[in-house]
Amino acid sequence: MQRTPERLSEADERWRIRRTHDDLDRLGETESVFALSNGWLGWRGTLDEGRPCDMPGSYLNGLHERRKLNYPEDGHGFPQLSDTVISAPNATLVRLWVDGEPLDVRTGTLHHHEQVLDLRVGVLERLTEWTSPGGHTVRVRSTRLVSLPRRRVGAVEWTVEAPHGPVELRICADLLANERVEDRADDPRAAAVIDDPLVGEVRHLDGSAGALVHRTEHSDQRVAAAVAHHPTAPDHFTSSADATEDRIRFSLTGVLQPGERVTLAKFAAYEWQPVDGASPDDLAEEVMTDALAARADGFAALCAEQRAALDAAWRTADVLLDGDDKLQVAIRFAMFHLIQAGRPDGDRTIPAKGLTGNGYDGHVLWDTEGYVLPVLTYVAPEVARSALRWRHAHLPQALDRAAELRLTGAIFPWRTIGGEECSGYWPAGTAGLHVNADIADAVLRYVSATGDDDFLAGPGLDLLVSTARLWAGYGHYTDDGRFHITGVTGPDEYSALVDDNLFTNLMARRNLRGAADAVRRHPEAATRLGVDPAEVTAWRAAADAMTVPYDAKRGVHQQSAGFTEQPEWDFAGTSEDDYPLLLHFPYLELYRHQVVKQADLVLAMQRFPSEFSAEEKAANFAYYQTRTVRDSSLSASPQGVLAAELGHLDLAYDLFTESVLQDLEDLGDKTGDGLHLASLGGAWLALVQGFGGMRDDRELLSFDPRLPDRIERLAFSLCWHGQRLLVTLTADQARYELPDAPTDTSIELWHHGERLQVTADEPVTRPMPPVPDFGPEPPSPDGRRPKGQ
Repeated sequence: MQRTPERLSEADERWRIRRTHDDLDRLGETESVFALSNGWLGWRGTLDEGRPCDMPGSYLNGLHERRKLNYPEDGHGFPQLSDTVISAPNATLVRLWVDGEPLDVRTGTLHHHEQVLDLRVGVLERLTEWTSPGGHTVRVRSTRLVSLPRRRVGAVEWTVEAPHGPVELRICADLLANERVEDRADDPRAAAVIDDPLVGEVRHLDGSAGALVHRTEHSDQRVAAAVAHHPTAPDHFTSSADATEDRIRFSLTGVLQPGERVTLAKFAAYEWQPVDGASPDDLAEEVMTDALAARADGFAALCAEQRAALDAAWRTADVLLDGDDKLQVAIRFAMFHLIQAGRPDGDRTIPAKGLTGNGYDGHVLWDTEGYVLPVLTYVAPEVARSALRWRHAHLPQALDRAAELRLTGAIFPWRTIGGEECSGYWPAGTAGLHVNADIADAVLRYVSATGDDDFLAGPGLDLLVSTARLWAGYGHYTDDGRFHITGVTGPDEYSALVDDNLFTNLMARRNLRGAADAVRRHPEAATRLGVDPAEVTAWRAAADAMTVPYDAKRGVHQQSAGFTEQPEWDFAGTSEDDYPLLLHFPYLELYRHQVVKQADLVLAMQRFPSEFSAEEKAANFAYYQTRTVRDSSLSASPQGVLAAELGHLDLAYDLFTESVLQDLEDLGDKTGDGLHLASLGGAWLALVQGFGGMRDDRELLSFDPRLPDRIERLAFSLCWHGQRLLVTLTADQARYELPDAPTDTSIELWHHGERLQVTADEPVTRPMPPVPDFGPEPPSPDGRRPKGQ
């Protein structure tokens, strides 16, 4: 590196993520971190020239291919097919040849290189100054966005200059289908890779614009992508365009003089539909219309729209964290990716990796309802509603799945894209029935926070009733009158096919009672579903008799029946290189020991704070903290919430740090496959429920806040029944206000046991409660305490 001629603008760095030439050995991680999305279209943050690249990815929500699952020994109910995310044609590519030599940051001399994700504006910027092996220097800038207001549209503005002398250039802007994706088969958590998943149907070229239409062979989907180019170049440059089945290329060639520049604005639009939907030609016309409309409006207009959309979103989603600038930008990074992961229109949900990578095969997991929707319910409730409508759209498949397994009600899939179960691993897949209750819990939380009674009477009630029917038919009574749910797997995937998993039982109880209450509120809708009084009575009886396993000898609740009597794991004899345990030990050993992959009973205490006394929480937390290894990114957040509640603020701060930096620092060495959206959502929960002390299990929101010394001020907003509640916490006081509400608006809430009324006219302040003292911080397993900063 000889010099740094300039760098991208330095606005408030607490809104920007910056990567330079020093990070080129972290390509996969950078591509995920810099991914752009609008809940429908997602582009990974790859370099414009496409090489070097760890994993290309242009994703459309729901676009996938199907593949066969093979079993050495098949069984009834085993899924025979699985969904795998595939990449749509890539429209981000702009390749450059300098005197016949391709721009490649690995060759020649790289004087300067940086990429910056601007969280405030919603664009990815890039600046590179490079001298080719032949000695010719160019400066390349680009700005990329995926439009939040325009569902189908993404765009790139790309510029090249020759700062020191004449340079012969060839610029090729490609729309490319069937890019090669590296197979990462050495890790069972990695995605399957399907080579050449798209079959070409239509290619259309009209001057500097064109479209490709492809279909999949097995999932019966058709995808269309269009590009429209707007070049600004010296008059002596010439242009051309050509099309093949898998590529549209627009080219510019000429000699660039010092002081001149070439700018190429590239506008893309995407759509997919089932093959029995629109015809290939009609689909091509649709995306061409959107791409041409974006070009007519111009790149600056798209940027202005993007900024306006984010201004509106950040008003509620922003979190102020004074005391550590690194964590301030990290929580904004987390919220940015949650904002762009979903859409308020239609019925689309949010995969575990969003649209940032192919990890988990692009599947939707319980992470969405468990960690992402609890955040979006309060910062973007319309997006949470859309995700729940997606579950409702796939209720027929869930009903069919339950019938296939000879069970009542519905069974929602553990892993899916198209609605069918895709997990071939029975113990941690089909047996993870708590996904049903996670969906019901998300419905109940959304309705409580928004008052959306129309949703409850329609899709909400359908979901609540169908999931409640599963528990009523799956569970059973014993002679002592207790209701049991046996043979299930809870959140902790190092325990499988257990009886009376406490988390599952409490979630099922909430599901049963929530369905019964909803039926009472909407009897006419209940009649539509065939619910009679006897069925509702049975739901309430099962909920009242639900087993909650407890070990009186040890004075703690059991994660599942008998868990505390299993052999202890030898943590002292487990080296750092043995983690994650699932890659180094057989499940046979993990399942029979007291070793916890991720928060399970602790998560139950977070979800159901009123079900446990303070003393029970302290005893439970201490017991399970010593046995939880956090081999899952889902663990740190609920552990952090309970640590904060119990006054272990240093531990809570370090757990929050682990959650919020999971991807920015690639703590699990898996960020290259896509971001961990549940961990990013968990970071917000660790702040708002942990240090903010927010709980939503009562009729009103309640707060019991406490701040660690390393946080000087914490401020966050919550949407509650259409109003924005702003909560600001400092070492001395908590402040509650309604900054946007019309006159005479008020909200009631609890602060440390005191019922308050917050009005639009006057904020309410109260002293910060004392921090509880439950003794010293409980130990973690050897070498597994979060490191913090």
